[in-house]
Amino acid sequence: MDKYERAKMLGKHIIETKETVRQIAKRYGFAKTTVHNDLADRLREMNSPLYEEAAAVLEEHRQVRHIRGGEATKAKYDTIRREVLA
Repeated sequence: MDKYERAKMLGKHIIETKETVRQIAKRYGFAKTTVHNDLADRLREMNSPLYEEAAAVLEEHRQVRHIRGGEATKAKYDTIRREVLA
């Protein structure tokens, strides 16, 4: 599979599943940078209609990442608090 086929595959995947770059990288065994470059750069270079849709999903993820981070931190400290009180 060449890098452009991979970019198309990843573009279709992110559109269908709305998974994050990190989740996709883990699922397919690629580096996060590779996944991001394929979605952000290679699809644009190919002038692919997939780019528009994939870029929209990436933008949505950028807008909510601070919320996800806060939720993860809260869950972490809730777990620690429960262990200390147990």
